Amino acid sequence: MKKLLSLLLLLFFVSQSDAQILKRIADRTKQKTENKIAEKVSEKVSDAATKPIDEAGQKKNKKKDEVADPNNGGVMADDPAGPAKDNSQGGGSSKKSGGLSTYSKYDFVPGEKIIVSEDFSQDAIGDFPAKWNTNGSGEVVKVEGEPGHWLMINKKGRYIPEYINNLPENFTLEFDLMCNDKFSFYSNALDIFFLTHSNNQRVFEYSYISYDKRSGVKIGIHPSDASLKGGMAYSTTYQDGVEAMRNEVKTSQFSSNMGKTKVKVSIWRQKQRIRVYLNQEKVFDLPRAFAAGKTYNTLLFDIWSGMHNENDKYLISNIRLAAGAPDTRNKLITEGKFVTRGILFDVNSDRIKPESYGVLKDIANVLSENSAVKVKIVGHTDSDGSDADNMTLSQKRAAAVKQALVNEFNIDASRMETDGKGESQPADKNDTAEGKANNRRVEFIKI
Repeated sequence: MKKLLSLLLLLFFVSQSDAQILKRIADRTKQKTENKIAEKVSEKVSDAATKPIDEAGQKKNKKKDEVADPNNGGVMADDPAGPAKDNSQGGGSSKKSGGLSTYSKYDFVPGEKIIVSEDFSQDAIGDFPAKWNTNGSGEVVKVEGEPGHWLMINKKGRYIPEYINNLPENFTLEFDLMCNDKFSFYSNALDIFFLTHSNNQRVFEYSYISYDKRSGVKIGIHPSDASLKGGMAYSTTYQDGVEAMRNEVKTSQFSSNMGKTKVKVSIWRQKQRIRVYLNQEKVFDLPRAFAAGKTYNTLLFDIWSGMHNENDKYLISNIRLAAGAPDTRNKLITEGKFVTRGILFDVNSDRIKPESYGVLKDIANVLSENSAVKVKIVGHTDSDGSDADNMTLSQKRAAAVKQALVNEFNIDASRMETDGKGESQPADKNDTAEGKANNRRVEFIKI
């Protein structure tokens, strides 16, 4: 009897142990299944956030070289089938900008006359831009949450806007730059070159700078440093083919690992001096970067040294090259009129973009130093859209400029009048991007 009871107890405990083992196996199987489901969901979310849109505004199936707005979760900011009118006076996102105060230390003032305005709108999606050349590969894409077309590059090579073959002694270059999230530190920086000699086929050779004894400046931008806690900016100057000066600095403005995957790049040359800004941060101010007495004709972009990971992409758009040094004080006080294309607005809006701060500050300083001067602020648009809408928009923008001068710089409102002329007084032709950009302007007239 005792043996029978012992046997029954043994069978009971064995059964219980097996049940526990089976339960643990089932639990582990369930967890693995749940993990796989979670991974699939994560992949689908990531996939949805990295699909570009075609020209009809429809999402395309994801390919390895497609990209979307890394900051916007795949949400469309504008209806791509909506009005084409854009009097924004500059590129960039149509998303709400930060306040002017975020740029309170920003002293960038763009050149007087726009000579290049490039948003790739004339190029078909999937094509390489017709007016550019390369020994690599790139394509024009649309990005969810961002207006316009973008040039996407992700392969080693040089990328040359062939229509730029002369760089004035005083110029500004602005463009919007984006990258993908989690950009690898080991992928290449995007380099921008300003060089002597002609923009010809020799620039595709590896040692063209030393061989041609070129002088110039290289600015490099990388969205990830070794610590994965910021981005990097580089500067190199060349004198007759020899590297003369080099530096690198950290920046928090363009840092893919911190979710900062878009930046406004602004570069300002005044004779030998060059200043470089990433958003409102001045990363370089080099007083002797350009050699005196030399002519600079070459502008190019490249991702060249090292082993670039083709999953890491740079996207460029809204390129503006403007000539001329600002001379606000002389033109307003002596000549009685100052015209600027550097006060920028959101698309079809009177909301002033924060990167306009440098221009507004420059004007405010002149008005503060000449307290008896009164001005009329006049807004102008290009010819896109209806006459009535453009007239109203230009009036609202002039009023917004006046209010900014009052609120941000304490200029007495009684010293300023406002008006808007819409598209009625063009300063340039309205049949080119550059002409339209020159027509989008704000005038200050001494009264």
